[in-house]
Amino acid sequence: MNAKRWLGILTTVVAGAIAAPVIAHHSSAPFYDPTKTVEVTGVVTKLHIKNPHSFLYLNVDEKGQKVEWQVEMGTGAQLVRNNLTVDTLKPGTEIKVSGQPSRAEGSRGMCCIKTLMKADGSAILRGTVPKEPPLR
Repeated sequence: MNAKRWLGILTTVVAGAIAAPVIAHHSSAPFYDPTKTVEVTGVVTKLHIKNPHSFLYLNVDEKGQKVEWQVEMGTGAQLVRNNLTVDTLKPGTEIKVSGQPSRAEGSRGMCCIKTLMKADGSAILRGTVPKEPPLR
């Protein structure tokens, strides 16, 4: 094969490798409303740290009834890098969390966390408490 053909093949492979992650990732906008914010206070029931998305579940008191909320979070690696593990956020912990609400009618869910803090107002996830410096 001549050099031009090899260069063309190499260019195609490199372009495909660069474009694949961009194409593979999806927006949360079809599922969650980025124009709104919802905030709830509840008790953690479970935390599933996995890829590509982790999930936090909590019971929230709504008019005297416990209602399960689901919070879609980032990758396991992102959470662990920010010191959020199943050991740092255990079942029974009371938290306050805010983010973009689910668009699914009747569901109780959110993503794209804006605040995640303990009942006393201290940060659980780095950079999610207004006017508080990042955890070190």
